[in-house]
Amino acid sequence: MKPTLLVLAAGIGSRYGGLKQVDGVGPNGQAIMEYAIYDAIRAGFGKVVFIIRHAIEDAFKEKFSGKFDHLIHTEYVFQELDAPVAGITHWPAREKPWGTGHAILMAKEVIQEPFAVINADDYYGPEAFRQMADFLSRHCQRHHLAMVGYLLKNTLSENGSVSRGICSVSPQLTLLSVTERHKILRHQQGISCTDADGRDQPLHENDIVSMNLWGLHPDIFHDIETQFVRFFHDNHHNPKAEFYIPTVVNTLIQQGQTQVTVLHSPDQWYGVTYQEDKFIAQEAFHRFTAAGLYPHQLWTP
Repeated sequence: MKPTLLVLAAGIGSRYGGLKQVDGVGPNGQAIMEYAIYDAIRAGFGKVVFIIRHAIEDAFKEKFSGKFDHLIHTEYVFQELDAPVAGITHWPAREKPWGTGHAILMAKEVIQEPFAVINADDYYGPEAFRQMADFLSRHCQRHHLAMVGYLLKNTLSENGSVSRGICSVSPQLTLLSVTERHKILRHQQGISCTDADGRDQPLHENDIVSMNLWGLHPDIFHDIETQFVRFFHDNHHNPKAEFYIPTVVNTLIQQGQTQVTVLHSPDQWYGVTYQEDKFIAQEAFHRFTAAGLYPHQLWTP
């Protein structure tokens, strides 16, 4: 059975100031996620599932429907603030989505095979999908998952701070933990983040970071649901609380329930956290096209 690609595309894009999931960066107006889907198809993925919101459904489908449906099976699921979850009967009023862990949970009824998770607005590179497809097809089990790690220096924005999951990795390339770090910036003294107390904490440019490219087994939906219900009851009063997939993975590692192999990508990250990032991404995809890494027209009938 071919693995599935799960695309997290329900974000609001508050820092970007627009619907970055559909914004064109390629020479023919392609969105970043189209390159991910193209790479995934070449790597052997058999299905793509988009997690979106009803509010962006029309714009999303107008951009993508019919482009690659003849090449890969396509489905849509929706992340809404009050989407049904077993064990939760009353949802508080809030504007912020519940986070990546909650988003992944929305796909539990349509995924029964090993799957990869990506962000819609991040470029991962073809090598990451080749490695992940191989892992999902040959090694993925209930107790053996994977993550593609990137060097921190390759994932920074020139236009503002970013958030990254800083990874602790064993010499055997297994994941020990992921710690969410926010307001990461490069400056003359190096790279640093800001901790919860507002203090600068140094980071190393060769730190391994997670960009939310996970290789998961479908059994993880049960773990996500169990942990989310617990998280919800502890945090339902906090309108800014978010439930992240690294939280789920960290818990499973700490409980000895899973091992996570860290795959390595040497590629440079490109994304659209800020509007100014768009121009850098456009230049990159024009270079990739000129070098023959991608065709000018990704999709042909």
